[in-house]
Amino acid sequence: MIVHNDAARSSRADSEASDPTPEWWRTAVIYQIYPRSFADANGDGVGDLRGITSRLGALAELGIDAIWLSPFFTSPQKDAGYDVADYCDVDPIFGDLADFDAMQAEAHRLGIRVIVDLVPNHSSDQHPWFQAALAAPAGSPERARYMFRDGKGADGAEPPNNWQSVFGGPQWTRITEPDGTPGQWYLHIFDSSQPDFDWTNEEVREEFRRILRFWLDRGVDGFRVDVAHGLIKADGLPDYTPPAEGGSMGGGGDAAAAVAEPAHDDAVADHHDHAGGAPYWGQDGVHEIYRDWRKLLDEYPGERILAAEAWVDPLTRIAKWVRPDEMHQAFNFAYLETGWDAEDLRTVIDASIAAFGGVGAPSTWVLSNHDVVRHASRHALGAENPQGHGIGPKSPGLPDQEVGLRRARAASAVMLALPGSAYVYQGEELGLPEVIHLPDDSRQDPTWFRTEGERYGRDGCRVPIPWESDAPSYGFGPTDASWLPQPDMWTDYARDQQSGDPRSTLELYRSALSLRRSHELGAGSVEWLPASGGPVLAFRNGDVTVVANTGDAPVALPAGQVLLASGPLGDGTLPVDTTVWMSAE
Repeated sequence: MIVHNDAARSSRADSEASDPTPEWWRTAVIYQIYPRSFADANGDGVGDLRGITSRLGALAELGIDAIWLSPFFTSPQKDAGYDVADYCDVDPIFGDLADFDAMQAEAHRLGIRVIVDLVPNHSSDQHPWFQAALAAPAGSPERARYMFRDGKGADGAEPPNNWQSVFGGPQWTRITEPDGTPGQWYLHIFDSSQPDFDWTNEEVREEFRRILRFWLDRGVDGFRVDVAHGLIKADGLPDYTPPAEGGSMGGGGDAAAAVAEPAHDDAVADHHDHAGGAPYWGQDGVHEIYRDWRKLLDEYPGERILAAEAWVDPLTRIAKWVRPDEMHQAFNFAYLETGWDAEDLRTVIDASIAAFGGVGAPSTWVLSNHDVVRHASRHALGAENPQGHGIGPKSPGLPDQEVGLRRARAASAVMLALPGSAYVYQGEELGLPEVIHLPDDSRQDPTWFRTEGERYGRDGCRVPIPWESDAPSYGFGPTDASWLPQPDMWTDYARDQQSGDPRSTLELYRSALSLRRSHELGAGSVEWLPASGGPVLAFRNGDVTVVANTGDAPVALPAGQVLLASGPLGDGTLPVDTTVWMSAE
């Protein structure tokens, strides 16, 4: 269904003509909404667009600049919406296009920009194109839209190569041809329900230009691009065995490697990256695609943006995604993967500012999202936890909840003091931890099923968030229904319990975002202070001094007036796992 909303578009055009914040994305704080888990208006246990609309006032009060919505498109929901069957419509579980228009209009009225999630690497196997490919013969134009290949061996019974899926198991699934015989294989980096497009096909490229224009014409402010380092695969699809310590999305999982500077020029670096990295991640051809998209977005007024989810190392390489003629932002996963350690944080902050600044882009900062263990738990883990694996009752090194929250608050206070753009994942402003003790029969992440329970996956960071402590489903919706079970401890984390309490994580975020704006920290710079070293991170941004203690003993507080503290301060001392902002003297 398509609903035309000319009045909304006209209003948007009028506001853009006098937009007072050019290049708003350079300093923006962008709040990620995972629609299934944010707010449920109709009580079916799944969040929806009307629910989002009803809670936008709380986000405006929080002080964010934009929202990014994970996919709400028509989908069988085998991967929570990242398996798209129709890119230009709303899945009925979330509402319809009229609900989207109403949500966006309210967001814009409140001064909040709207970024939608685009999934160009793959579609759902229920997409009309893939269904047509299954019905068509090998070598047909319908199959050419996807990565179909003949199998190996005399009867083609072996996959075309040895690639392993992000969700576990092979990247290849064999189809049954229309005549009932075993047929070709198709590639899926993720689940078998998510076949990869063939981006060497011009028809695929033109289709996504159409999709971009559809949402830009509706007034969206930009796109977060899922798996932006995928799309193009190496010629010949060579066999590849990833390193044991590598992250499932292609990041090394090693903060030191993520910030390491290459000791050779770009041309040699590209060859080195592709020779040593996965042949389905970060191929040069992706940049041509995003240059094409950037030209398209630049035709529209109002600073529409592209933000890349690209898990590649090192930072100097991810900076290629945000060169002046490509994307505007790229998620800083090197920062996300850095532990609570002052020296490591200083290293990644310096490397980030240098790499992104070197191509004229802002650095981004992010601590949590819908794919990783929430940082209120991750910063207290006692064992390695590769991205995408998740944690559950049998995981080693389970976090201490008190330590995790204390470090999360301190880490958030550091992040929100840095220049550039910051991303906040829904519920982190409440200090929500990862939900560890989910019943096995409630889990829904494909990772759990494809690894037969060996990896817990991402359900623990996706549990619907609490709004009111004594309401059904903690205010998530009007009934007790919740697509993933909410823990009893949500009572203490509910927004209404935290609002107005100066000790709460919610009020810490509100204060930090207000101070960030009033002191223009997003447009500032980092000046390291002599006190920075060992377990202490100390820097100045404009007229604000920031000191974080990542060690195991209190340290002396610098002179000045305290503007913000992530936890109680000692008598002239900064306790462990605490960050303070002070007026610079």
